[in-house]
Amino acid sequence: MRILHVVADADPAKGGVIEGVLRLGDAYRSCGHEQHLLTLDAPEDRWVADCPSPVFAMGRASDAKRFYPARAIAWLRQHAGDYDGIVVDGLWNAATLAARQVLPGSGVPYAVFPHGMLDPWFRELQPTKEWVKRQLFRINEGPLLRGARAVLFTAESERMLAAQSWPGWTGMREQVVGFGTGEPPPESDAMHAAFGGKVPAVENSPYVLFLSRIHPKKGIGILLEGFAEACGRGEWQLVIAGPGEAGFVASLRDRAARLGIASQVHWPGMLTGAAKWGALYGCEAMALTSYQENFGVVVAEACACRRPVIVSDQVAVHLEISGAGAGLVCETRPPSVAAALSDLCAMPPVQRKAVGTNGRALFESVFAMEKVAQRVLAVFADNPENG
Repeated sequence: MRILHVVADADPAKGGVIEGVLRLGDAYRSCGHEQHLLTLDAPEDRWVADCPSPVFAMGRASDAKRFYPARAIAWLRQHAGDYDGIVVDGLWNAATLAARQVLPGSGVPYAVFPHGMLDPWFRELQPTKEWVKRQLFRINEGPLLRGARAVLFTAESERMLAAQSWPGWTGMREQVVGFGTGEPPPESDAMHAAFGGKVPAVENSPYVLFLSRIHPKKGIGILLEGFAEACGRGEWQLVIAGPGEAGFVASLRDRAARLGIASQVHWPGMLTGAAKWGALYGCEAMALTSYQENFGVVVAEACACRRPVIVSDQVAVHLEISGAGAGLVCETRPPSVAAALSDLCAMPPVQRKAVGTNGRALFESVFAMEKVAQRVLAVFADNPENG
């Protein structure tokens, strides 16, 4: 099959949506299928040429016309019929507008993957945009979703939140396809050495790992407070790895100092390659105590590496984690985070290993990207033109 993904941009440094799209492309190719991307990148952007999937980059419009992607609309009208299926990734952007102008009623089978962008948390965080988004939903996002063969969700909790939160949620064909990541590289001494070079102070101490963007929604403040209560002045360490705005990172470091745990908390910045995998394979648990998290690819990566996870009940896959016995679920309150960390520290090593084994089984059955790709492709499998 030949699948087109319509996505705002293909810059892998943006993470999030495009990271998932590219991993889906890897999974498509492993099954003998093709992925193409339609984006609003400039054709000369370096990541366009480097992308593993062919990119049709329509260029960014001038400021006066930036919200009307005329070239993308024209291209889609001409080429939409060349594909067995089209996936629109993300909402509330000009690429979504292009899809809305062409796909509903066109007869071309398409699906929309909101990637968590229908979560009401964002409306609560930015109340001044609430009215604007409701109007956009009425005239653009809603009709696009309603005309789709399927609206794809990463988890049941995400699907339920969307259906409950948006007026006019009628006629939507909802489908939970999950989300995930690819198979990690095998564990090696080189990975542990690479991580050790980034965080030498950890040495042989047990540590909990946070591995994501350092952003207010990630709940790092409550993780620090919970860690101080459960593990302060002990042998356990906390590694906060990821990129973040300098001022916000500085405020978190100040908080760690006030809590008396500065010597136990380590800030290596963004970890990639061998150092990233060394951090995951070497941790006692990976923690993601977000206030909102549509999926959390690092959760799937930790499960794939047989590491227990600690997630908040605002991470969309917390039901899957608790159901599989792959980790601990907490509320977004410091005492609840502390209780989860205390439970982790109290586990005998053999029990932590068993929890990690459960996580690996969950990865293989649900989070492996090949499984997700198969569920996405199945949306278009009954297209008569595919036969």
